[in-house]
Amino acid sequence: MKKPLAMNEQTLTLLQLNQRIAALMTVPDTQNVWVTAELSDVSVRGGHCYMELLQKHPDTGATLAKARGVIWANIYSRLAVEFLNATGQRFTSGLKVMVRASASMHPIYGMSLVITAVNPEYTMGDLLRLRREILERLQREGIIEMNRQLDWCEVPLRIAVVSARGAAGYGDFINQLYSNSSHLNFKTQLFEAVMQGDRTPSTIISALNQIAMQQDEWDGVVIIRGGGATSDLVAFENYELAANIAQFPLPVIVGIGHERDITVLDYVANMRVKTPTAAAEWLINRGDIALEHLRSMGASILQLVSDRIAGNKEQLSRYEVLLPTAPITAVERESARLRSDMLSLAQIGARRITPELARLDHIAGSIASATGVVLHRRNDQLNSMQAMLNALSPEATLRRGYSITRVNGKAVTDASHVPTGTKIETTLANGTITSVKQ
Repeated sequence: MKKPLAMNEQTLTLLQLNQRIAALMTVPDTQNVWVTAELSDVSVRGGHCYMELLQKHPDTGATLAKARGVIWANIYSRLAVEFLNATGQRFTSGLKVMVRASASMHPIYGMSLVITAVNPEYTMGDLLRLRREILERLQREGIIEMNRQLDWCEVPLRIAVVSARGAAGYGDFINQLYSNSSHLNFKTQLFEAVMQGDRTPSTIISALNQIAMQQDEWDGVVIIRGGGATSDLVAFENYELAANIAQFPLPVIVGIGHERDITVLDYVANMRVKTPTAAAEWLINRGDIALEHLRSMGASILQLVSDRIAGNKEQLSRYEVLLPTAPITAVERESARLRSDMLSLAQIGARRITPELARLDHIAGSIASATGVVLHRRNDQLNSMQAMLNALSPEATLRRGYSITRVNGKAVTDASHVPTGTKIETTLANGTITSVKQ
């Protein structure tokens, strides 16, 4: 059994205990010391800034220590401005900070750390370290330049927009795009995402995945976020989001924050602009450049055609002047040429034909003489042949005492072929004898 409390033992009220703790805490080792921690649950009420200070395990992220912190209004009004000017970030959850704090024990609210100063260089160093680590990883993986190396089409008119519906920045972008003075016909579609807070990276990645599934329908992607707390940009310092944009198959424009704000996305996107309106202006300018090029080409073509027509008109004018006299001049010129050719032909004929005529006359005389010789020789041959024929003719044979016996007009050469009683005719040199074979 527990020993009952003796009536004479001292007891403390809760207030007294807290006062003892406060006395024990208020020592030099707990006053005005520099502490590094991560901010959580930051809120401002009545001008005072309240927060949780956390220490997490570097590998697992598990919370190792926690303490409440407060910056009183008279100090926070100054610290907030100084911190914003130095880092471009508001005092917000998720930041790693180095603060000068003193342990304090309030009788009602308990223990807290009262913060009187902040070292912005520590926060800047941590953000820059995180960004540098992300960029170095992307560089090692060989993907940091992939989106930046993509080429835009000549006139990007089909734009997929990643933004929050109803956001002022999205409205500014759409108004600027569709009210362009060149009347460029843009097509846009909103792929919604949360643009601040812890859900920012995952919702933007989800939107990009939707766009990638229909990438043939779009010329490029615009990720935009209007003005707001600069501290919200911490959500964009994310490796997974940066890697998705770096490897995205369409060129990406990032327009988040303000002119001075820079996030890791600005190093991997195809193009970085300062505001949503600037993104719209870039797209419009791209179209204007193409239109100007077309106008320039049209003007060049018009000038070329005008010059050609003017030259042809001048040539026609010259022809109009020349036409009345040109045929006469041409005929006279050709007549003169023909007369010259005729004279030349006559001279050539005289030089070439006269010797040939003389040669023909000589050949004619030679042909006549040779023809007479040949004809005389041929006549002698014919006479000789005629004499031979006369000597060998049947009539000559008959005159030498021979006769020809015929039966039915055919000469008989063998008596045995003629039957007895056949009528035969015997032809002599002078006359014919008819007889019957016995």
